[in-house]
Amino acid sequence: MSIASNVEKIKRRIAEVAAKVNRSPDEVTIVAATKNRDINQIKEAVEAGISIIGENRVQEARKKIAFLGGDRENWHFIGHLQTNKAKNAVELFQLIQSVDSQRLIEAINQGALKLDKKIDVLIEINLTGDPKKYGLAPSEVLDFVKRNSNLRGVSIKGLMMIAPWVEPEKTRPYFRELREIFESIKTEGIEGVEMKWLSMGMSDDFHIAVEEGSNMVRLGRVIFEEEK
Repeated sequence: MSIASNVEKIKRRIAEVAAKVNRSPDEVTIVAATKNRDINQIKEAVEAGISIIGENRVQEARKKIAFLGGDRENWHFIGHLQTNKAKNAVELFQLIQSVDSQRLIEAINQGALKLDKKIDVLIEINLTGDPKKYGLAPSEVLDFVKRNSNLRGVSIKGLMMIAPWVEPEKTRPYFRELREIFESIKTEGIEGVEMKWLSMGMSDDFHIAVEEGSNMVRLGRVIFEEEK
């Protein structure tokens, strides 16, 4: 097993499922989820063609960025972000994938303005209503996007979700629902908002997410571990 061979397998799998639904595999961006992965593993993934690194923790990201460098555009924050860590996240990342509240997007905006930056964000959606999960309810999303479309330090670039922990095929209705929300917001033509990224799909279910319209998948185990 090597990380390079895993990346190659993933790309072949994406190409196969994309072809089934008449999509180009080039539409799908892979984000390597590097929580608890060491510098050498991440270097190997980058050498294998991974260009976007996704981190769950601000402090862990700071250490890795110090070693690995790279453009800020290549680092995404993909975990739950506490409001008091927003300023630090703004310093390190160009895209924050997990905006789940009004307080958080305002904190990101304030941090960005202080640094004279504009930060891209995705809005996290909680489709199941599980109180243990983060994210906005589907009924809240459109108003939230409209309300925050003119923030000077933030640019809304799409939506993300974490599917329920169920058998992979059972995630399909959730991915389909988020795609429908994504498309409906896109048709609104809200000034200052670009529905560019639909970030859904992880190691167990990314193939289904791609079939249902995902153009960004967040993959950890299938990149960094040996297939069982």
